[in-house]
Amino acid sequence: MHRAVLTAASTSALIVLLLSLKPHQPAGSTGAPDRAGAAPAPSPTGRPQRGGHPAEGTYTGAPISTRYGTVQVAATVKAGRLTAVKVLHVPSGNGRDREIATYAVPRLTQEALSTHSARIDAVSGASYTSAGYIRSLQSALDRAGV
Repeated sequence: MHRAVLTAASTSALIVLLLSLKPHQPAGSTGAPDRAGAAPAPSPTGRPQRGGHPAEGTYTGAPISTRYGTVQVAATVKAGRLTAVKVLHVPSGNGRDREIATYAVPRLTQEALSTHSARIDAVSGASYTSAGYIRSLQSALDRAGV
């Protein structure tokens, strides 16, 4: 009898725990429609690639809304190659958001500069920030024509 009560109580607790969990969303998905195309495109400070000439200048990526806040970067391109990334916005609503950004952003930037592209791996533990960073960086590189 004691074993049956313990089993019933454990099962009930497990069901309550499972029902309290939020459904999984892919990294970068906020459940809202993508607003990257809806935002006005910031003007680049450089000139885009035309007629085979390499892109030059700094291009602002689209602001990407994530579950924890907006991520936006600006990419500097010289001779058609990514040479610098400046982070304009990252989630910073609380201490944990700032901790994740402090950990993830330098790694994302280092990898982007070493590959000269937005084809980089996400940082473990910073899935949303990584996805927003990558999408904003790709937006900036698209504007540069790279």
